[in-house]
Amino acid sequence: MKDTNERIRRVRPLKIFFEILRQTHTYKILVGYIILVFVMGLLIMLTDENINNYGDALWYCYAVLSTVGFGDVVVTGTLPRILSVILTVYSIIIIAIITGAIVNLYSRITEITMEETMENFINEFEHLQELDKEELSNLSKRVSEFKKKLHE
Repeated sequence: MKDTNERIRRVRPLKIFFEILRQTHTYKILVGYIILVFVMGLLIMLTDENINNYGDALWYCYAVLSTVGFGDVVVTGTLPRILSVILTVYSIIIIAIITGAIVNLYSRITEITMEETMENFINEFEHLQELDKEELSNLSKRVSEFKKKLHE
């Protein structure tokens, strides 16, 4: 887990997002969701008289999944409306799952970092007699910084 923690610390935010998706296996859910959006777009295009091309169907799906509802493209049939409701509910669930996975992994990383810091402090405290004055001063500063972080 230490390798994972180090790897996550070194990457940029978008890479962190993809790393989290990979580690939590939520990328499978996200890929399934993307496929569902394209299939729903196709089904809506085929079943609604107001949507004449696939681009408009995908635009409508985007408006539905983002819960924005621009109103420039609307469906009138019963089946397309039912598909729209399913897509909206599924979108909310997907957002909750991915958000939960990200928060969970972030919490784990924070916990691991705290444990590693505590282990390092304990190790240094066990060998206080072997530290010189400069090392003791550095340790004191680190303890003060750690104490501040605990109270934030």
